[in-house]
Amino acid sequence: MLGNTSLHHDNAAVLSVQAVDGPETVPSTAFDERLTGTYERLGMRAGLLEEVAGIIERRWWPADTLFSDAAAMAGEKAIEAAGIDRSRIGLLVDTSVSRDHLEPSASVAVHAKLGLATSCLNFDLANACLGFVNAMSLAATMIDAGQIDYALIVDGEGSRALQEKTLDRLAQASTTVEDVFQEFASLTLGSCGAAMVIGRADHHPEGHRIIGSESRAGSEHHTLCVGTMEQMRTDTKALLEAGLDVAEATWTAAQRNGWDWAAMDHYIMHQVSAIHTTLMCKRLGIEPDRAPLTFPTRGNVGPAAIPLTMALYQDDFKAGDRMVLCGIGSGINTTATELLW
Repeated sequence: MLGNTSLHHDNAAVLSVQAVDGPETVPSTAFDERLTGTYERLGMRAGLLEEVAGIIERRWWPADTLFSDAAAMAGEKAIEAAGIDRSRIGLLVDTSVSRDHLEPSASVAVHAKLGLATSCLNFDLANACLGFVNAMSLAATMIDAGQIDYALIVDGEGSRALQEKTLDRLAQASTTVEDVFQEFASLTLGSCGAAMVIGRADHHPEGHRIIGSESRAGSEHHTLCVGTMEQMRTDTKALLEAGLDVAEATWTAAQRNGWDWAAMDHYIMHQVSAIHTTLMCKRLGIEPDRAPLTFPTRGNVGPAAIPLTMALYQDDFKAGDRMVLCGIGSGINTTATELLW
């Protein structure tokens, strides 16, 4: 078998998934207004974020909000919704791309803010926009092995500082058309916190079973999107095409390895843009009305996109529904994870 192998889980279940929004709503038209001079000078038209990417607005945190604050707020909601004793959480994983600093880990701040036990193993897991789904697999594996009873996965993302710097940079007289397109993806980002509690299925029959996953890597594409907290430059077209190819390879391998994902009840896609979602559904044979959307009003919130979408649409899910979480991260890595609701 070539590439990464399938993962199958026996005793792990999602007990809760929750999200918190940045409180400030920022429409794409506000970005267009700040770039009016650049667009006129370069002969470009405004409206691409809304008309092409399909992003009407996104959220921002107040300038003094830490990313760990967002992750902790979501974590608190998830613990409360799961109805568990936080002292029994054996694993905390923070999967945020956004970082307040390089050291220490974001997880220690979240651990302290949530008052978790000293015995709770905690660390960061970073894999671009795929980190949260990777953490689900890790937590499920540890639960299957009997090493922990509960895991809490958190993520806190914020786009305000990056987008402010990007808009200032693109408003300069030296900006070229190439600069606008290379930094366009930065303007599609959004801000939120998301969290999930995973526990033992045999102790929680009401939980939503994590069945397993299939993953593939296309690391030859690791230079197509390179970002810091101040600037992100993306070859949007090449990244889209490569992402579709690696996602299709994952889907094909899954079918070969016995996964039957042709007619799921829900497909929870990584939320990037209208173009990305439309082409991904077409490439994988997914009915678009089975893929709920959050990017139009939240933008691309990175690793938090899948749990955010689950949290916002969970009232539409019925017991017994089957779903696949279609994760993808620049680099490129993909993981598709099956859940039984």
